[in-house]
Amino acid sequence: MTSPKYRGFSRLVSCLQSRLLTLHRKKGEQITKGMASSQMSRDEALECTCCRHACHVLLYSETASQLFGRIPIRYIVLMQMRFDGLLGFPGGFVNPLEETLEEGLTRELLEELGVAVPVSKEDHVESCFSPPRSGTYSSSSRLILHFYVKKMEEEQIREIEKAAASTAADHGLEVLGMVRVPLYTTKSGGGLSCFLSHSFIGVARSQLMNSLLRLHLVSPGDLQEALRGSQRTHAESAQNLQAALKLTGEQP
Repeated sequence: MTSPKYRGFSRLVSCLQSRLLTLHRKKGEQITKGMASSQMSRDEALECTCCRHACHVLLYSETASQLFGRIPIRYIVLMQMRFDGLLGFPGGFVNPLEETLEEGLTRELLEELGVAVPVSKEDHVESCFSPPRSGTYSSSSRLILHFYVKKMEEEQIREIEKAAASTAADHGLEVLGMVRVPLYTTKSGGGLSCFLSHSFIGVARSQLMNSLLRLHLVSPGDLQEALRGSQRTHAESAQNLQAALKLTGEQP
């Protein structure tokens, strides 16, 4: 038989365990809710010390140059071809416990672009949870993305492009090259439509489209038309890939 004193202690332990489980469940519900809403403020994101953080930036400038001397380019928007063949924005992982988000992003830009582009809090646009790849919440999916937008002079953009291909430490390794986003549409349907049909990393495509609309670089109507053309390009690409598979001897 157990003593009354032991039974009382056992009930106390059970009560504490029950409270802890309730707290863990509520915490999990809060995290799940946060994951569902995705968006958060910069300060709210920094409170998530158990999460990994990544910062990326869209760099752009105005330009008077024209394609073929007749198609206004209007804006230069930079992205990059990553090591995995996906399009994304310059940046990478940062550790808020050792550096500010902006310091970490500037460090990443120096490695990828060969230039220490100064980024400030004023350039911050949004922070959000990265969508879990598996569709379920897990420790590996606790990644918070911080997105920045910085307007520069055209000459600064050109210097970045030169340095990225000549002095950047990550050129040819983590970064395979800088690319400009074509914001125009040619008569044959080329330009932004074809660009959006490429494969992007994570939420980079959405970040690009939101930025184009927010900064009024492309009208909603033009972006809608480009997306429709992108869908047609995807369908054609699927057929071309199927034909390419047949050339390798694979049967449908």
